[in-house]
Amino acid sequence: MAPPGWKSAILSAILVVFFPVFVVGQIQGLYCGEQNCYDVLGITREATTREIGKAYRQLALKYHPDRNKAADAEEKFTLIATAYETLRDEESRTDYDDVLDNPEKYFQHYYRYYKRRVAPKVDVRIVIVVTLTVISVIQYLGWWHRYNQAISYLVTVPKYRTRAMDIAKEQGLVNNKKKGRRSKEEIKQEEEAALKNVIENMMDIRGGYSKPSVYDVLWVKLVLFPYHALLYVWWYAAWMWKFSVRKQPYGREEKLYLMRRNFGYTTTQWDSLEDSLKESYLLKGLWERRVFLLWKKEQEEEMKLKLAEDPKYKRYRRWMRQGGATRMTFED
Repeated sequence: MAPPGWKSAILSAILVVFFPVFVVGQIQGLYCGEQNCYDVLGITREATTREIGKAYRQLALKYHPDRNKAADAEEKFTLIATAYETLRDEESRTDYDDVLDNPEKYFQHYYRYYKRRVAPKVDVRIVIVVTLTVISVIQYLGWWHRYNQAISYLVTVPKYRTRAMDIAKEQGLVNNKKKGRRSKEEIKQEEEAALKNVIENMMDIRGGYSKPSVYDVLWVKLVLFPYHALLYVWWYAAWMWKFSVRKQPYGREEKLYLMRRNFGYTTTQWDSLEDSLKESYLLKGLWERRVFLLWKKEQEEEMKLKLAEDPKYKRYRRWMRQGGATRMTFED
């Protein structure tokens, strides 16, 4: 009968015999392969970074394929470059020295070596800066494109075009009498440019098609975020002090803010509303939450009544009661 530890003893013997062979077979993929990187450059392990660079330059000039026509020159040049890349970096050199001193850590260094080789060489901070810059540029150009689309559309609307033409003529921006040597196409282009200029200066375009501002760009927002955060804290503290502690009445701006919050609108959405509509909301006292909820319920009931009286909606409800899209007829 074999002793109790015979299995572990046999496994240890196999590892002792075959592990060095396995490592030698696999070490070719790491650093300088089976050769010592220090020996490849002809230096000692105590060599400085300057001495490593000097040795590399001398050997690179000697074995460069353009200058050395030997059959193995390219292979030697590649090995020299690999040795230099391994030893010039302090972190890589420390890992390589650890491999030389502790061959049993081969698998650990195998992972770290290829992680370093595959990992991007660019600083993550640079990647973040470039990404934010690209997003900001695309964002800004996109806003300008939408704004120009809005101006071009308004030029085609008859009532805006007629009014803009009158203003352009009053300001002397359009004068078809003095044609000179200009072609009809040139006169038309000048007229369109003048109309766009008038509409751009006279119209108050709001919402998603409003004129872009640098302060809305992502980069600027991130830079100014601490400042705006501090302003918000100050504003919130002042609000609580004035209206929660001292119980002061709301002013016009405060009422508008409360109404925007009740409606759940963003600043852009709220600014796109007509001033007359905001005034009607003020008269109804919709800044008070209780009044707003009652008004909203009334609006919903009124909408239900309108839909109930709408013939199209009646036909739709009748169709849904009869099965809607899942209904099967004899023709089916």
